[in-house]
Amino acid sequence: MDPALLKERELFKKRAIAQPVVENRKTKNPPKHNNAAPFKNKNKSKSNQKAPPPPPPPASFSKQNSSHQSQSKFAALAKIVQHLKQLHFDGDSHSLTFQEILDETNQLDLTSTVKQWLIIEALPLNPKILLSNGKYSFKPLFNIRNKNGLLKLLRNYDDQGRGGIYLDDVRESLPHADKCMALLDDQMYTVTRPVDKKVVLFYKDADYEFQVEPEFQQLWRSIPVDGLDEDKVSAYLKKQRIVGMQDNGVKRRVLAAPNKRKRSQKQNKKVKRHNDHLGDILEDYSEK
Repeated sequence: MDPALLKERELFKKRAIAQPVVENRKTKNPPKHNNAAPFKNKNKSKSNQKAPPPPPPPASFSKQNSSHQSQSKFAALAKIVQHLKQLHFDGDSHSLTFQEILDETNQLDLTSTVKQWLIIEALPLNPKILLSNGKYSFKPLFNIRNKNGLLKLLRNYDDQGRGGIYLDDVRESLPHADKCMALLDDQMYTVTRPVDKKVVLFYKDADYEFQVEPEFQQLWRSIPVDGLDEDKVSAYLKKQRIVGMQDNGVKRRVLAAPNKRKRSQKQNKKVKRHNDHLGDILEDYSEK
């Protein structure tokens, strides 16, 4: 081979080695930053989104609806009690079923919840309602129907030492109470309590009607007892050597039940007799 060509070939190699070259090598794994960007964007978008608000509670459990239901329940109960009370005052003493009450009070549109509450709890536990054989009627405080019943009730209270009866209780129990009291004006007292201004009825016993001399009346009224209780009055009387009554109530005598005497067994015992067939033949020698 020509030596000049070989020399040129060696120079060419030297120049090629001395000149720097940048090579683009292929990477087996793809760059991470290219694929991480979309995930970061997705996370940012999810964090920016707000959580949906919780659903509102049902309307039936709200406070406003519950208060409205309680008002409607007690309004229905008050209407029933007032209707039965009016029937009692009109002299109509027969009982009514629950359906008849709803019909007469125009409350057929009540809900099943209110009806169930009235039947199970409200009506049976009401002190002014009497339940008998599945029917309802008004239950007055006193079982009186006329003026004679009122007079007898006042007399019993007086005999038992129980005092008087409130006028409000009489008006709630007796039909036409004011008319009956007007007819019994001369047989009872009416006293107004200064504390609460309530009127109390007392029986007027004719045995205690007597005339007191005006001199004793003035002495009685001249003694100031305002602000004094019973203990102070009794203590003052003891200092003056005046003994007061210990018990103002009427004492009942309890009669003991009569003891039943046991019959002796001898009365019921049969005595056996002998020799009855010789009664005509035998003679008595005791006198001889």
